[in-house]
Amino acid sequence: MPAANLITLTEPRSAAAEAYRTLRTNLMFSSVENPISTLVVTAPAEGEGKSLVLANLAVTFAQSGHRTILVDSDLRRPTQHTLWGLDNARGLTTMMLDDSALASPPLASVGVDNLQVLPAGELPPTPADVLGSQRMIDIIGLLKARAQYVLFDSPPVLAAADAALLASRLDGVLLVVRAGHTRREHAARAREALERVHARIVGAVLSNAPRERAGSYYG
Repeated sequence: MPAANLITLTEPRSAAAEAYRTLRTNLMFSSVENPISTLVVTAPAEGEGKSLVLANLAVTFAQSGHRTILVDSDLRRPTQHTLWGLDNARGLTTMMLDDSALASPPLASVGVDNLQVLPAGELPPTPADVLGSQRMIDIIGLLKARAQYVLFDSPPVLAAADAALLASRLDGVLLVVRAGHTRREHAARAREALERVHARIVGAVLSNAPRERAGSYYG
């Protein structure tokens, strides 16, 4: 079943779902002078749960009545198409190669009002070159024109340069750390890598926390 693991859809009244809504609100009002309309969600290393956090966060933005696009820009190990039960044949990389896809992006409806998902598409040999291209800047602009919030999934910061490249071109970056899993030095190195490219780190999310703290956020 698509999106079966998204607690914001399966248990919308749960404490965890409420934590995601609180996170959404904090992000929306994190800066009145520099509002966030584009955001990348990443993690220091693999296995932190970033993609699931992003999917749930995207649902809460859409549920609040805002047009939202979730982009799977993890061009190494994409997972959003699996989470949502989508075909990954066309997506972000299609827009890189096909001019017609710029005018009509291959956005997928996922049964949630106000939410569309752009899968990764066929994986390129050099993802960092794709994400660092002028074409990617153009795509970001085109997607911003279609939604109030555009949220990006990316590879872990320490696994590749992709996340830092993307973060430097967006309004902010949210770092996901996993309770009992993320090493302190990895989190510190990830933060340093993002700060080197002058990315705006808007906060962090603790995933896999005890139930009473699930989805907790700090700025």
